[in-house]
Amino acid sequence: MLETNSDPVAPFIVANTVAVPLMHLQKDCIIPVFSKDNEKTIAHQEFIEVIMDAVTKVFPQHSIADPEIRVSHQIKGRTPTAIHKSANDLLEEDKTIYYERMAFMVKIPSITDEINGNKLSLCVGGVRSYNQENLYSKKSLEKFKFFIGFQNWVCMNMCISTDGFLENLRVSNTHELESKALEVMQNYNAELHLMEMKELTQDYLSEHQFAQLIGKSRLYQHLPKSERQRIPELNFNDSHINTMAKDYYEDQNFCRMEDGRINLWNVFNLFTQANKSSYIDTFLDRNLNAFEFSKGLQNTLNGDSNYHWFLS
Repeated sequence: MLETNSDPVAPFIVANTVAVPLMHLQKDCIIPVFSKDNEKTIAHQEFIEVIMDAVTKVFPQHSIADPEIRVSHQIKGRTPTAIHKSANDLLEEDKTIYYERMAFMVKIPSITDEINGNKLSLCVGGVRSYNQENLYSKKSLEKFKFFIGFQNWVCMNMCISTDGFLENLRVSNTHELESKALEVMQNYNAELHLMEMKELTQDYLSEHQFAQLIGKSRLYQHLPKSERQRIPELNFNDSHINTMAKDYYEDQNFCRMEDGRINLWNVFNLFTQANKSSYIDTFLDRNLNAFEFSKGLQNTLNGDSNYHWFLS
């Protein structure tokens, strides 16, 4: 059953994206092809429709919201009848478009939990980036990213864990796409994911430790490769880290406490909030890295030295 999502909310990703309805992809956009054999790609709208069908199979007793779709990198063209027109004279019927990159999310609002006073709901979604396909060749396996996780209603931040994310989903048709998405959803351990996120509320960084984290995160980007390979991965750049430093003081929901401390649940959300400025094709990977990194900080606070470099 579909549920209309009419509430105006903050987008789950910003960057250079714009929101579009599913109907726009279905009616107004051309479908890219593999140029050597003219075989069509799996279109953005097909990806969304397949995942929504899969969701209804896994959660038949629950309503699902309309998909929230964000696109970027519009590719423009024109019809043959407009070959001699200048760009300023083109009519709407003369133009063709599609979007190189697309991310979408579908909420299941009836499956919820609460962490640190923040309401979370289960959600499913994916990313498609045509720039990762060789459209100048013959048809080959096509790459998608798929996830199932939770969304924080306070800020619309995404919460993704390892078992709920398939980074390199390669398929040749929509049947394979649905089959692999079903497999991920069925194997996803939502209870464990929620438990691990709730545990983040129990550990705190002092103001000094958070300052160390910010400073070391900036240094991390410039470490020699040999040194960086010995340290756990941090997939965030200086722009993200600057946003986190600012939000440590200013974010209404996840800022520091009066004594400067900040719990790791809030640190995790500072990461995912900053991640909204990432391009579509790196968004999900960084979101997962935010969760793994936050858990690594927690392990360091409890005696594991793997992430000690970032706090020392």
